[in-house]
Amino acid sequence: MDVKVIGGEIPQEEINAYIDYGKKKYSNKKIAAMTVTLDGDFVDLRYDFADIPFDRIRRITGYLVGTLDRFNNGKRAEERDRVKHSV
Repeated sequence: MDVKVIGGEIPQEEINAYIDYGKKKYSNKKIAAMTVTLDGDFVDLRYDFADIPFDRIRRITGYLVGTLDRFNNGKRAEERDRVKHSV
């Protein structure tokens, strides 16, 4: 994780505490970088998150699917013959 401190210096123990705080608060996201801005007695924390891979899920013939690899030939033909509309 990339950590940037702006406006002064703080001990590594304090940086580790801010990292732990971010991991607890944003437990469902992966933190890629953190910026700590010192302003007198106040500290501003900014967390930048890593990109999450996106899986496309479609509803085909009543089923939610990501890929067609588990479909049999009939279902694949049904999907291939569908009319595709542009947005």
